[in-house]
Amino acid sequence: MQTEIIAIKTKGDKLQDIALVKIGGKGVFVKEIEEALLRGDIHIAVHSMKDVPVELPDDLEIGAVPKREDSRDVLVSKDNRKIEELRKGARIGTGSLRRTIQLQNLLPDVEIVPIRGNLDTRIKKIVTEDLDGVIVAAAGMRRMGLISEISQYIPVEWMIPSAGQGVLGIELRKNDKETKDLVAFMNHLDTVIELSAERTFLKHLGGGCQVPIGAICKKQDDRLILRGLLGSVDGSVIISDEVRGSSEDAEKIGREMAENILARGGRAIL
Repeated sequence: MQTEIIAIKTKGDKLQDIALVKIGGKGVFVKEIEEALLRGDIHIAVHSMKDVPVELPDDLEIGAVPKREDSRDVLVSKDNRKIEELRKGARIGTGSLRRTIQLQNLLPDVEIVPIRGNLDTRIKKIVTEDLDGVIVAAAGMRRMGLISEISQYIPVEWMIPSAGQGVLGIELRKNDKETKDLVAFMNHLDTVIELSAERTFLKHLGGGCQVPIGAICKKQDDRLILRGLLGSVDGSVIISDEVRGSSEDAEKIGREMAENILARGGRAIL
């Protein structure tokens, strides 16, 4: 069977000098690709699930979810320093509100420098912007063969990832059974279950990237551990929670954690 890869440059890829919250949130990375799917220009779309809105167009669905890559954030730093070794007032680059508030919680004197762009661009800004380091997703670094550039894998206890981080989603048209059957072999059940808990949490909060939100679920045997947080934009308030339960209750666990956080001040933030 022959396949063809069609590269689609989205609004999010083109407008790299503008914060995501100002151009429509993470959904700007998928809209044009979904439009190509709906037109029939392509059969499948491959997304990073952390960029996919919780509400999909009516005629589209996620047909397969491959096994998750490393979900953690990583530090790429000058002189290969770790977070605990950074100088006072260190300049760290990130375009993520979620990473910003959690890093400021770890290092109150850190200076956050807003950056966007692909991985190579962000890493080069350590030199061009005179940064002490940048924080990016481990999954992207590993997939791009840049593992040797990683200075530190940041534990999820220090920095909760974005919901769906490290997960790819194969999106297709609901009525395209032939294509769905072709990609079904890639579906990884444990990852599907973890992703369901995280995205249910996100959906129940009504969250995109206008406020800092993080969620990470781990399946251990038949049990799930879901950690999450919601923060104010300035980082003055961070509400975190952890819920455990059966792997059969992924959506229930996601809703429970959202309700816990909403009841503890989340509604005021949102």
